[in-house]
Amino acid sequence: MLKIKNILITIWVLLLIYIPGLATMAQSKIRKPAFRVIAFYTGKNDMAHISYVQEANEWFSRMASRHNFVYETTNDWAKMNDEYLSSYEAVIFLDTRPEKPEQRAAFQKYMEHGGGWLGFHFAAFALTPSAFRQDWDWYHQQFLGSGEYLSNTWRPTRAYLHAEQARHPVYRHLNKTITASPNEWYRWKNDLSKNPDIEILYAIDPKSFPLGTGPKAHEIWHSGYYPVVWTNRNYKMVYFNMGHNDMDYEHKYGKDVKNLSYTYANPEQEKLVLNALKWVAGKR
Repeated sequence: MLKIKNILITIWVLLLIYIPGLATMAQSKIRKPAFRVIAFYTGKNDMAHISYVQEANEWFSRMASRHNFVYETTNDWAKMNDEYLSSYEAVIFLDTRPEKPEQRAAFQKYMEHGGGWLGFHFAAFALTPSAFRQDWDWYHQQFLGSGEYLSNTWRPTRAYLHAEQARHPVYRHLNKTITASPNEWYRWKNDLSKNPDIEILYAIDPKSFPLGTGPKAHEIWHSGYYPVVWTNRNYKMVYFNMGHNDMDYEHKYGKDVKNLSYTYANPEQEKLVLNALKWVAGKR
């Protein structure tokens, strides 16, 4: 009887030792991230862009925990180099672009060797003369295809977006027409619909017009074709025109400006961005 008891005690001790170890091994295997993402931002000047950067960093961090990927962020554009980028399957530009030649060369090399990229709103902005001149032809003319900024709507308003392709991974679990959060919508110098490398994914649906509230007449769009989400067939990339929250500029609270809208308070738009991220990172 004592012998059986000792055997049972030994088995129990072994179970206490090995089961947690096996559980830890299984857990570590499950938690291995599907991919790694690095988001670059500047976060200066326009309060709407600063608001978006803060919101995006919080949202992407939550999505990383929920969907098993690593999300890191930095405002140090000097990290835009070959060695640093090699650790990530996808790069995000939340509000601006790299400015130094060596940073631009590193990003181009990264994309030409299969890297993934998401860009938002002001990341495509270029206007000569301005603080963000069109002085990077590969990025604005070839990669994005949009060329220089031409004009925008004002004030930030919601819009209906219409899917322009029959099938694409970004459309997963989304309807043909979705509603975008309030945004300042851009139009571009180049006609993206005539560029064979550009695949327009969403454009402003005509039922959105008039788009914008002014007060200037040219800030209200009444007709036209306006692509707002697209990819370049030669790269794993998606650009989103979204990324400018509506702000209460008229009633400032000290140094802060109150948010009137949020980009990611929108399940359809959240799903679209998440689908795009998984696609450019190489995960379906």
